[in-house]
Amino acid sequence: MALIVQKYGGTSVGSVERIGAVAERVIATRDRGNDVVVTVSAMSGETNRLIELAGQVSPHPAPREYDVLVATGEQVTIALLAMALVDRGHEARSYTGAQVPIVTDSAHTKARILRIDPERVRADLDAGRIVVVAGFQGVDEHGNIATLGRGGSDTTAVALAAALEADECQIYTDVDGVYTTDPRVVPRARKLDRITFEEMLEMSSLGAKVLQNRSVELAGKYNVPLRVLSSFEEGEGTLITTEDSDVEEVVISGIAFNRDEAQLTVQGVSDRPGVAYRILGPISDANIEVDMIVQNVSKDGSTTDFTFTVHRKDYEQALEILRKQAGELEAREISGDPDIVKVSLVGVGMHSHAGIASKMFELLSREGINIRMISTSEIKVSVVVDEKYLELAVRALHRGFELDKE
Repeated sequence: MALIVQKYGGTSVGSVERIGAVAERVIATRDRGNDVVVTVSAMSGETNRLIELAGQVSPHPAPREYDVLVATGEQVTIALLAMALVDRGHEARSYTGAQVPIVTDSAHTKARILRIDPERVRADLDAGRIVVVAGFQGVDEHGNIATLGRGGSDTTAVALAAALEADECQIYTDVDGVYTTDPRVVPRARKLDRITFEEMLEMSSLGAKVLQNRSVELAGKYNVPLRVLSSFEEGEGTLITTEDSDVEEVVISGIAFNRDEAQLTVQGVSDRPGVAYRILGPISDANIEVDMIVQNVSKDGSTTDFTFTVHRKDYEQALEILRKQAGELEAREISGDPDIVKVSLVGVGMHSHAGIASKMFELLSREGINIRMISTSEIKVSVVVDEKYLELAVRALHRGFELDKE
């Protein structure tokens, strides 16, 4: 008998009817001879409703009480799903994160899981029950409810699968798998049968929204086979697992892109030790994450131009910080552009094939697309281009690397 951990997101449990459909899917998995643990999110829109309530009471809600409030969304869902399962003739038991217990640190609203004690869940599984666990939440060492932040339910599911040594963790969502790129941009994008943890982590961090990179990183760390499936249609989905023997036959697995980028440039600063820190130190102190960095030294070696990217929401704050630093930096000019995007090729087979980057540059050149910045690793090549060229660039690369072919 295999042990399967399934996770259903907010749209999958968005109504009583949808919860009933999830119950049927869970029972079908159980009837195939599997033990099943289910992790669920709050019903679609419920967390936002709770956040709005908190905002009406206080402009800056106390983090501990905020977590107590927003964690109730998942508590509603686990109870309703357990009721639906029992009503259909299957023993089921629901657990909040504290009841498992899922023990976290005390960083309210963005807690990290420290450990899971799976004994109560195992006892229920041994008794033939289906176990339903609230995602997105846990309890700290002092008994306080703590929520895990964005992607928390995915993280809960993977952590449970690791603690229970599950055979597979299945993430049910509103898409039927991981595609070579966003089908809304490239209608001929192809669903992948499998992808490696490494590739999925890059795809997630580079803009693909199917899974949060925190859950993928956790699955890779504990070698938990992860499968992305649709709650709304049947299919095998996409399996995310370790590198397999066929990997070198597939050079590029997919194209990721991120619209939320902005570029900043400091021109004409003295080229001497510490200049990078003097530019980026205040940016870091403001809790602004920096992505790509390019530094160009002048011909005579006396000055340098320093360009980097940040999330678009941080653009105005970062630009203001640089302008305040301009005098100290003795910069000739501070400039920026919020209308850029990052486009990335991803594939573990890339490291054993020469010429991938040059082919990428050639394909973009044919379309008249100028590259502003370039970043590479063993399994990815990323470029920054003007936002107006995003869809053209993705389509040209998808076609040029023949990703639409089976």
